[in-house]
Amino acid sequence: QVQLVESGGGLVQPGGSLRLSCAASGKIFSILSMAWYRQAPGKERELVASITSGGGSNYVDSVKGRFTIFKDNAKSTVYLQMNSLKPEDTAVYYCTLLTPMRHYWGQGTQVTVSS
Repeated sequence: QVQLVESGGGLVQPGGSLRLSCAASGKIFSILSMAWYRQAPGKERELVASITSGGGSNYVDSVKGRFTIFKDNAKSTVYLQMNSLKPEDTAVYYCTLLTPMRHYWGQGTQVTVSS
């Protein structure tokens, strides 16, 4: 069974930074990609950033230039560095892991950007 455990969320002022971490454990075969999604109250869940097994990354337009996704293969961990945070970045952030057989989700971590 694969488990994803997120950490690093919290309360931060506008313009501040946070780094989210997601550690994967269990029997993991053929990782296609890992990603971060977010869901704000009253809004649909959206893909924020993804990174493939080869290291290629993609971002939603609203976070380009502010967020960076990167991974440590040795630690089976993916990170989301979030800079210049805005109130509209407030959401629950979910880590996901995609294999050919299944899409795994973490439990989510709350990020609140407020003064």
